[in-house]
Amino acid sequence: MQTLKLTIAEQCVDRLRTLNPDGAPTAAELAAMLEYPPDPKMGDLALPCFKLSKTMRRSPVQIAAAIAEGFACAGVERAEAVNGYFNLYLDPAWLGENVLTRILAEREKYGSSDIGAGKEVVLDYSSPNVAKPFHIGHLGTTVIGHSLKCLHEFVGYHCTGINYLGDWGTQFGKLIVAYKKWGNRELIEQGGIDELVALYVRINNAISGNEEKGIPADPVLGDEARAEFHKLEEGDEENLALWRWFVDISLAEYEKTYKQLGITFDSYKGESFYTDKMPAQVEKLREQGLLTLDDGASIVNLEEYNMPPCLILKRDGSTLYPTRDIAAAVYRKQTYNFDKAIYVTSAGQNLHFAQWFKVVELMGYDWYDQLVHVPYGTVSVNGAKLATRTGNVVLLKDLFAMAIEKVRAIMDEKNPDLQNKDGVAEAVGVGAIVFNYLSNNRNRDINFILEDALSFEGNTGPYAQYTYARTCSILEKAGELSCDAYTVTAPEEADLLKVLARFNERVMAALEEYEPSYIVRYILEVCAAFNRFYHNCPILTAEDAQIRATRVKLAEAAGIVLGNAFGLVCMKKTEKI
Repeated sequence: MQTLKLTIAEQCVDRLRTLNPDGAPTAAELAAMLEYPPDPKMGDLALPCFKLSKTMRRSPVQIAAAIAEGFACAGVERAEAVNGYFNLYLDPAWLGENVLTRILAEREKYGSSDIGAGKEVVLDYSSPNVAKPFHIGHLGTTVIGHSLKCLHEFVGYHCTGINYLGDWGTQFGKLIVAYKKWGNRELIEQGGIDELVALYVRINNAISGNEEKGIPADPVLGDEARAEFHKLEEGDEENLALWRWFVDISLAEYEKTYKQLGITFDSYKGESFYTDKMPAQVEKLREQGLLTLDDGASIVNLEEYNMPPCLILKRDGSTLYPTRDIAAAVYRKQTYNFDKAIYVTSAGQNLHFAQWFKVVELMGYDWYDQLVHVPYGTVSVNGAKLATRTGNVVLLKDLFAMAIEKVRAIMDEKNPDLQNKDGVAEAVGVGAIVFNYLSNNRNRDINFILEDALSFEGNTGPYAQYTYARTCSILEKAGELSCDAYTVTAPEEADLLKVLARFNERVMAALEEYEPSYIVRYILEVCAAFNRFYHNCPILTAEDAQIRATRVKLAEAAGIVLGNAFGLVCMKKTEKI
């Protein structure tokens, strides 16, 4: 569609130059002005000429009329000027010959491009805190991050996915104290991360107290936890062995969730990896005169940039998150020589990233503008905030299990003979949760209502996967067939082709805005257009052989595009449901 838009724009610009040679935009600028009207009666594409009125020194009505008079272009069936708009109606025959042919030829490459060829992108996402389970609050960074990785790869970038594990910090002192006081190795080996979480909740309740449960506060335990973490930092072998064990248990649990989502990472280097890399960056800050003392702490003053100071060292000389993040960014630049480094975290960290990005700039690193923070909104469940330390979480594995169980029950009732029911139920159940989450604009705060997330009616993941399965069923029933030319005879066929033609545009928009929801919404557009075509146009029963072959190939094309789009938003293809 972008190629056609540019061709149309070139002809429009030629006409505009006859009106005012100096006021006409470039073809690329005009192509970007072309819109998709909300009502098909207003055309398939439209140019709102009021955007040109100032530079062209003409009224929108005059401009539209001048462009429309005698306009002819391959791919355009007719064009007209209406109230300052230049409206274009696409040629169905051209859609069949060009769009359908291209999809069937390019297949899994359709919608992609090579604009990122030769460029490196590093993505930091998911990054759970070790010894804490995956809960619904982790879903955002995990699926948004992986979707952005897939989008970048789809347009030619080489991507490195980094799981920056939260595997260091005072919480490990707490966990070590809890394990030594109340832990049982055999129980933890059997119960895994759930047992670690129980210990973590218990130690936090013991330190802070829990009036509701009748637990008095014991601040001495907090001192013990800090002491145990200090021993860990100093290399105490007993504590290091426990720490490694906690990490291994946690990773084993996380991998189960990643497998369900179809996600893999290229690096699991967590916070602990950068412990010995921070002093060099602190020294660089000191040498450059950027560090100042504030009540004993070392800071970088950012008042000039309308930000609070960035804390680099505590009073006792220990490092903080910005210190670690700066060291990690320097290491990643040296290791991967990235063209872009993307960080997917909660919007609550906006200030944190703005601060240390600015510090990187002040340190003289000329790649500071390659750092990108992609924030997303907070998640609550049925209106309640999530908090691991108090045990108020909805575990992702439990949510996935509920969805899978529900899908399995439906399949047992409606398609009891389906092969690989467990695999299909997992693909559809997990897909339902992911689709529900990614359908929202990423900056929006989400109140996750379980009943809604597990609903399979309306514009849902299961609806999209069922539509894909429907395209596969048509192909299976049609068998092998060839088609040398395509005959587009029904408006539903042309409408579907118009939607399929927009795929690359939606990919580019999602990439530019770091917004996977654009792809989810596009999937729903394809499903709606395909199902209108499916219900209104006989496919396998069409009497004319040429029309029948065209419609089968159109179903195949819809399946190709849906499958490609699924791959960009952590959804699995389901050939049968």
